[in-house]
Amino acid sequence: MPTPDPYLPGHGDTRYRVQHHDLRLDYKVATNRLDEVAILELTVAEKTASIELDLFGLVASKVRVDEKKARFRQTKHKVVVDVGPRQPGEELVVEVTCSGKPRPVPGVHGAAGWEELTDGVLVGSQPQGAPGWFPCNDDAADKATYRIRVAVAAGYHVVANGSLVEVERHGGTWHWTYLMDRPMAPYLASVQIGRYVVDERIAVCGSRFVPVEVVHPSKVAVGQGTSFARQEKMVELFSELFGPYPFTEYRAVVTDDPLEIPLEAQGLSSFGRNFARPTWENERLVAHELSHQWFGNSLTAEQLSMIWLHEGFACYAEWLWADVREGIPGTQEQASRHHAGLAAKPQDLVLGAPGMKDMFDDRVYKRGALTLHAVRVELGEAAFFDMLRAWTAEHAHGVVTTADFVAHAQRFATDPARLAEVLEAWLYRPELPPLPVLG
Repeated sequence: MPTPDPYLPGHGDTRYRVQHHDLRLDYKVATNRLDEVAILELTVAEKTASIELDLFGLVASKVRVDEKKARFRQTKHKVVVDVGPRQPGEELVVEVTCSGKPRPVPGVHGAAGWEELTDGVLVGSQPQGAPGWFPCNDDAADKATYRIRVAVAAGYHVVANGSLVEVERHGGTWHWTYLMDRPMAPYLASVQIGRYVVDERIAVCGSRFVPVEVVHPSKVAVGQGTSFARQEKMVELFSELFGPYPFTEYRAVVTDDPLEIPLEAQGLSSFGRNFARPTWENERLVAHELSHQWFGNSLTAEQLSMIWLHEGFACYAEWLWADVREGIPGTQEQASRHHAGLAAKPQDLVLGAPGMKDMFDDRVYKRGALTLHAVRVELGEAAFFDMLRAWTAEHAHGVVTTADFVAHAQRFATDPARLAEVLEAWLYRPELPPLPVLG
């Protein structure tokens, strides 16, 4: 069977596309026990008699197709469902009942997905962790809407993607329901559980007011004097530079446990308490994860070989935030420093196709940002930001490729052939081009 993304071999199924996930989770924090009913509304894309759902660690006990019991078999990473002879365009509803002790899914870059905290849970699934907690078509290009309902013991606060539409109490259990009504890649689906309180703020983006929350343990400060103090200002700046914030609200979840790195999901990001300290290193990461709401979440790269469309753009967002922060070197200074850093490293990475092993190499982040800086130099200030806003508007909630971006940027160039040459050097040649300098 064809693999949708060569960088994730064994994940995904090209024979169908999912339109909506309805996930009903009953979770016991103390025992890490998950009982789940997952309902997938899907459309057949290729003639087939079976489909494969990605699922790892949980055991499927029952599968229904269009409300009828269906035959299935389960392997270590898949649930293979007999759907009968199907033609492209047919719509199906597949319901999977599964349970077990969810755990992160191993991968080349380490395990990812459902992770137990000291007293709670976080989910950060990039790139291969989604099957560790729900059955899915684990292909970033297969974006769908989600309804996520989580039942947990009283005393825990639940965050998931999208808008909180309902909280119900049934005895000692609380049911939290979230709706993500914008298409979302499976790896961006997330559940966060902890003993949290909510710090509510508002970003004023022209005539629009965007709720910006920091969800955190009561003993962890997230206000003035922390790296989260200016988060709503970041939303305002990026909305001006990149176009309107693409979702209804934004949440940063701060866990009581320290984390090695922050993690983004659609409409939210998660940080360990160690990232609250008011250092530039922490603040730039707050800006970085926020910017993924535009670059990565609303606009999602078709394949991981194009990850610079996420990480290069997010790294450049850090530099743009530095421009408005007092005491922090701005974009050109950041570009100069990181260009020198890249010059001192091996020049054997091709940004447009870094290889699975190197797709999260720091050179992808920094060279990606420098590629955007080079485009900015070529286009000029006004045309560059017009180009970025048009990029996010025209491809909102969709799937994009590097070729899409190159063609798009050329539309804003006075010399499209010259810009194509610049991008060819930055994207497809390992040698580091000269430092681009703003005039």
